[in-house]
Amino acid sequence: MKMEMLKISVKKWMFSSFLLFLLVSTFVVAQDATTIYANVDQAQTTINKNIYGHFAEHLGRCIYGGFYVGEDNQEIPNTDGVRNDVIAALRELKVPVLRWPGGCFADTYHWKDGIGPKEDRPTIVNQWWGGVTEDNSFGTHDFLNLCEAIDADPYLAANVGSGEVKELADWVQYVNHGGVSPMADLRRENGREDPWNVKYWGVGNEAWGCGGNMTAEYYANIYKQYATFMADWSNTSKIFRIASGASDGDYNWTEVLMKNVGRNLIEGVALHSYSVIDWGNKGSATDFSESQYFTTMQRALRMEEYVTRHSTIMDKYDPEKRIALVVDEWGGWYDVEEGTNPGFLYQQNTMRDAMIAGTTLNIFNNHADRVRMANLAQTINVLQAVILTDEERMILTPTYHVMKMYNVHQDAKLIPTQLQENPTYELEGKSLPAVSVSASVNEAGVVHVSLVNIHSTESQNVSVMLRGTENSKVSGQILASDQLQDYNSFDEPTKIQPKEFKDFKLKDGELTVELPPFSVVVLKVNN
Repeated sequence: MKMEMLKISVKKWMFSSFLLFLLVSTFVVAQDATTIYANVDQAQTTINKNIYGHFAEHLGRCIYGGFYVGEDNQEIPNTDGVRNDVIAALRELKVPVLRWPGGCFADTYHWKDGIGPKEDRPTIVNQWWGGVTEDNSFGTHDFLNLCEAIDADPYLAANVGSGEVKELADWVQYVNHGGVSPMADLRRENGREDPWNVKYWGVGNEAWGCGGNMTAEYYANIYKQYATFMADWSNTSKIFRIASGASDGDYNWTEVLMKNVGRNLIEGVALHSYSVIDWGNKGSATDFSESQYFTTMQRALRMEEYVTRHSTIMDKYDPEKRIALVVDEWGGWYDVEEGTNPGFLYQQNTMRDAMIAGTTLNIFNNHADRVRMANLAQTINVLQAVILTDEERMILTPTYHVMKMYNVHQDAKLIPTQLQENPTYELEGKSLPAVSVSASVNEAGVVHVSLVNIHSTESQNVSVMLRGTENSKVSGQILASDQLQDYNSFDEPTKIQPKEFKDFKLKDGELTVELPPFSVVVLKVNN
């Protein structure tokens, strides 16, 4: 009898322990899981395709040796001197807008030096980037024709720091006027009959720094002078004028511009922010520690704070959100590659950069009501480039692949998302949200969800609750690698590239996904 009672007690204890184990296990899973609510039927705001813009400055090997190899180059296939492989890659990337010629270089550039017969053009010393001498063989016609070749809108950055109002007004007339005028006639003499109708114009660059070391109040007055002579009273030509904006968290700069300029002279306010570990010691692009990676992601995720707070200031003066926030310089910045010119800012591109790209683009998407253009710095061979070249060879970086995966969001409607129970990535007593997300639905009703797990060692279980849609088919792509420090080299150009992703399930509107460490996933959900 006692033995039977003992057996019953043991069974009860075992059963109770099993129930406790299930309860604890369930609690742990719930705590570890990220739940994302995506309200598809509430999508209203358009994600402007120009958020996926790029930036090409006369810096290092971005223009010369990157885009442009010269019309006489017999070894590298080109069209009017621009590499054919670059044209093809950027068309596939669906680059919507390209900013040129700077950057700091813009405020030393005089556009008339870059038109007319190339043998007659004067040279220029690039005082900001390496002190090299350039022959001005790549100028206005070359850039605008390049934009046509890749089907991108041009964004011209004008010289305010060392230029004159008339110089900019003449440039606008040269590229945009279709009738008879001195500048339009000069354009025709140089071989272009029809105007290019350039819409986007930057009025100076980093006026607080290399653009003239101005105060916000002084620049606001200068801006109004330049902007006045760029268009007629009603701006019927629809020129989009972008003011030189703040660096990072300089909220006073945005406050002064919005307060002093007035809404009739401005269409966009710029913002520059780079993910830099330490300006005095940026660290290697490829040989970095987990602590350095964590710090880089801290810097990158601050974009959320910067965009939110600058937008709040803009809302005070522009509640209708007519004026765009234009983040026309962003990306990772590290020490140059060993043995290269320090002034050329040439760096490799690893999975760390893929994390920067994925999380930053998610931030821009989620703030699409105010952020309507952004320009990654820079397109080729400089900073967080999407393309690297070496003579006849060309490779696509992890950042290229992220931007290509994400281009499905261009001009789609932003799906409002809410994250609950987002696990953290913790290191040295600090923590960051591990998962980043944005989502959209296009005109055909196809839903795309972009997910990033920045954690260096842990996978993340994500549950996406799709509401307001009956889509039932899912496919996906993933960008991942074995090490954060992995990159595509000229010896291994395809080491990192998107692959098919299958670690998901869709049931009753709930999409469950397992995200590997430091990975980017884009899911397509349709009927």
